[in-house]
Amino acid sequence: MTPSLLVPFYEHPADRPEAWEAVVEAAPSLYGVVLNPANGAGSAPDPAFAAVAERLRAAGVRVLGYTDTAYGRRPHGEVVAELLRHRDWYGVDGAFLDQVPTAPEALGHVRRIGVAARAAGARTLVLNHGAHPDPGYAELADLLVTFEGPWDAYRGLELPAEDHYCHLVYAAPHDALPATRVHCAVPGTGAHPWGTLPHGLEGRPRPEN
Repeated sequence: MTPSLLVPFYEHPADRPEAWEAVVEAAPSLYGVVLNPANGAGSAPDPAFAAVAERLRAAGVRVLGYTDTAYGRRPHGEVVAELLRHRDWYGVDGAFLDQVPTAPEALGHVRRIGVAARAAGARTLVLNHGAHPDPGYAELADLLVTFEGPWDAYRGLELPAEDHYCHLVYAAPHDALPATRVHCAVPGTGAHPWGTLPHGLEGRPRPEN
């Protein structure tokens, strides 16, 4: 099985233990899991997220620390400090940079962040543009999220589906299949769609003891 699911699941393990159990059990199908304790690393370590991260790593899953770049407006030092907190508190081995700009003018800023992420130990770097970016970004990361949005908008688009592109789709029906090799389609809607698991993981049957 080729790992294909990039899972941004933004729920606390204490609130949704059964859902996190399903994520860990799905390890062979996962490209990676985005760890987002508090819209980032938070102000102090969270033992529940640290335990989940340890289990995912033990199962061979990439653990990507969520860090918002505010479309390039967030100062470089703040972004780097958060990358280091993710590494030190949760042992992440990758970074998921959210709200990354798409314009060529921001390439230098994002490149510096990428270099810092690699220096902090990120073996996998994902840039979430949410839209198709300037081609120059392709050399900066392992994966570019070139679409994030609802299924109704996505299904009418003809977007490139290169191996280094990823599409994240919400409000998606059960049979929705994004065009990219690495992807995620969830049923969630509204302001917090990433509080639901991808189709196929939600309600996943538990193995027999």
